[in-house]
Amino acid sequence: MERWFVVHTKPHAEPVAERHLRRQGFVPYLPQIRREVRHAGRTRSVLRPLFPGYLFVRLDTGAGRWQAIRSTVGVSALLGGTAGPRPVTDAVVEHIQSHEDADGLIALKTPVPFEVGQMVTIGQGAFQDIVGTCVGLDDAGRVAVLLQVLGRQVRVCLPQEWIAA
Repeated sequence: MERWFVVHTKPHAEPVAERHLRRQGFVPYLPQIRREVRHAGRTRSVLRPLFPGYLFVRLDTGAGRWQAIRSTVGVSALLGGTAGPRPVTDAVVEHIQSHEDADGLIALKTPVPFEVGQMVTIGQGAFQDIVGTCVGLDDAGRVAVLLQVLGRQVRVCLPQEWIAA
């Protein structure tokens, strides 16, 4: 009986592991999201794994072929215990797949609590009670705020719960 299992990949090797598992006849599933990345003053859209370092693979452990997964390029391990790999319920993977958009990417709806340019007050931490300007969200969902510190502007990224409008 085929079930879903979790594969731990080598660092940043999720697409490589997915490709090699597919070539071996396995059915991998790598949920991905689209992120905006800034580098050298440019912003570009890139695909990133929803779960960095992990992907799913559908297989039948009774067939015995699953042991080949451990030596697949890009794969670090098949998650499980001493008795072998442990399956994930189909409902988990189906729930993730239900959030895919038309491009097959996971559509994460992150509400932006503040508008760019809005003045905000930091409610806790080292910058408590300092007023700054919201400049957006970073990749981790933290609020990026521009502060006036010692006569110059400094960009800090803080958890959303630390910020008040």
